[in-house]
Amino acid sequence: MTMRKTNGKDPAPVAKPAGRGVKDIAPTRLAQLNAGEPAATLTECLAVDFAALMRAAAPQVGAQGLALMQAQAGAGISRRMALAARILLDGPGPQALAAMRAHASDTVRGWACFMVGALPGVSVAQRLDLIRPLADDPHFGVREWAWLAVRPHLAADLETAVKRLRPWTKEPSERLRRFASESLRPRGVWCAHIGALKADPAIALPLLDPLRADPAAYVQDSVANWLNDASKDQPDWVRQVCARWLAGNPAAATERICKRALRSIGA
Repeated sequence: MTMRKTNGKDPAPVAKPAGRGVKDIAPTRLAQLNAGEPAATLTECLAVDFAALMRAAAPQVGAQGLALMQAQAGAGISRRMALAARILLDGPGPQALAAMRAHASDTVRGWACFMVGALPGVSVAQRLDLIRPLADDPHFGVREWAWLAVRPHLAADLETAVKRLRPWTKEPSERLRRFASESLRPRGVWCAHIGALKADPAIALPLLDPLRADPAAYVQDSVANWLNDASKDQPDWVRQVCARWLAGNPAAATERICKRALRSIGA
């Protein structure tokens, strides 16, 4: 199961062969997911009943909050993630963040991501500190929610975001290095575009240059996708960056990044 954009916002499942959809998950497994066990696949992530999981993970949430969550069961998953975070902040409050961030359920940790994104009066630096353990989460889904949840705040203060994320490009964890690139992709996936980076992608060079020969394919793919995003609006700039990176004796990782970066426009 993979996901694709719908109106640039919420992800929607792409059809797969019979026997692999949400409806095919066994009732016993679905009950486990709704009780707080982690999801093993994207299909399982999409199958979670948020109201049931919230009742199990945050019983202090009142009936009104649970009813609101249940009423939005048919909404897009990104919208429901943000709503769950708002219910938690309005009910148990910010003090519930630590428990949500440490929960066994990847969906609940995803709610924690959106709680970080929705906290009022928090600076970019503080928000990045709070999201850091979630950006480095072992679960693929939580890592995606992490950058999606704080991206609007990063986009609103690009200068600070780039400055604060640059040290992340040197982190031992490939997950954190990837976050430095993925969180500020000009077009991104399931999220609003960043107009300033579409107009002037060079703003992000302090993040991209240190990652141009990253040994991890996970990071390489993100950097390549970043440049491919930029190529839709600034193709000549992307060609120039790749030409500079490929000059001399480039690393194999750099060659791979540039090949993927130029896939929509060619050299």
